[in-house]
Amino acid sequence: MFIIFLLFEVWLQGLINTPPAPRFEAQVLDKNISIGYGLAIGDVDGDRKPDILLADQKQFVWYRNGDWKRFVLAENLTERDNVCIAARDLDGDGKVEIAVGAQWNPGETSDTIQSGAVFYLIRPQDPTQPWESVRLPHEPTVHRMRWVKKANGASYLVVVPLHGRGNKNGEGQGVKIQAYQLPGNPRQTWPLFTLDNTLHLTHNLDVAETKANSRPDLYVASKEGVRFLSGFNPKQATSQTQKITGVEQATGEVRLGKHRGNSKFLATIEPMHGTTVAVYWLDKTATRQVLDENVKEGHALAAADFLGLGYDQVAAGWRNPNAENKVGIKLYVPGNQTNQPWQHYWIDENDMATEDLQVHDLNADGKPDIIAAGRATKNLKIYWNKS
Repeated sequence: MFIIFLLFEVWLQGLINTPPAPRFEAQVLDKNISIGYGLAIGDVDGDRKPDILLADQKQFVWYRNGDWKRFVLAENLTERDNVCIAARDLDGDGKVEIAVGAQWNPGETSDTIQSGAVFYLIRPQDPTQPWESVRLPHEPTVHRMRWVKKANGASYLVVVPLHGRGNKNGEGQGVKIQAYQLPGNPRQTWPLFTLDNTLHLTHNLDVAETKANSRPDLYVASKEGVRFLSGFNPKQATSQTQKITGVEQATGEVRLGKHRGNSKFLATIEPMHGTTVAVYWLDKTATRQVLDENVKEGHALAAADFLGLGYDQVAAGWRNPNAENKVGIKLYVPGNQTNQPWQHYWIDENDMATEDLQVHDLNADGKPDIIAAGRATKNLKIYWNKS
């Protein structure tokens, strides 16, 4: 009788500790995108609603929140494909500033004419009309970019190429990660600072901002693992990111997440265009926990509290069919303790060859929604969070 009671108590405790299953409703915004290289979220037209911005193959476009009508920001800026976009309200006027990357040519690592381009887009009076592009200096193989804002009001565009100059097979000179300081007049010269030049195959980055820290931290996913740049201060950069002990595996995607209390983790996809979703519990030495080894060309990652648990879950997407011949997006939900298995849930099962995804509350209901662009599936979707 006592054993039966114990088993019942364990079963009941399991029910109590099991988070509710996620529920998302998909809405197709566009079923005719070309590739969908990169996404950004922000208010383009100043109506206090976050819009969706997309770096597609030849066009940079935005979709207006509400009717989701599509508008072209700029097109055919370079001979080769577009590759990335960054959007953020930097001056507090309620409307985003936009920068874009193009001339995607990863096989050319030396010629800055044939490989890489960075532009700042100047807003017209009517944001639904084409925006003026201002070309900025750049390294070859421009691949990812993020806006970073310091507490003193200074704004920077951090640009991460995929390769260092002259690299072959991910070897050679380190990647030059640079910060462009936004001047008062964006048509004038932008002060340029090198943050690091030691890494290779730098596929993505995350910017961690907290109210307690007036200077954001940067996490860079690279061939050398995840590297950390503490207290963003480009004018005093040492050109040397820091190692994170225990996080040395080659990495393609990285996001910082939070768990119970003050504990934090890094979510990763390993290696670049990889097959493994993992988390690293951050302490004096990071502890690795594998969540999934059945993704193929993992290319998108986010950490957010989708289920209202008070701590983050991880969303990951991949673009090539896995061992089950499926592409898609999954949500990974942690247990109460750091060493417990995570639960897996499909968000999109086989209708999203995920090139990129972003997370944002699009309808002001307090729940983070997922926005994803599919390469082979050629679609753009919102997954409305109904959990």
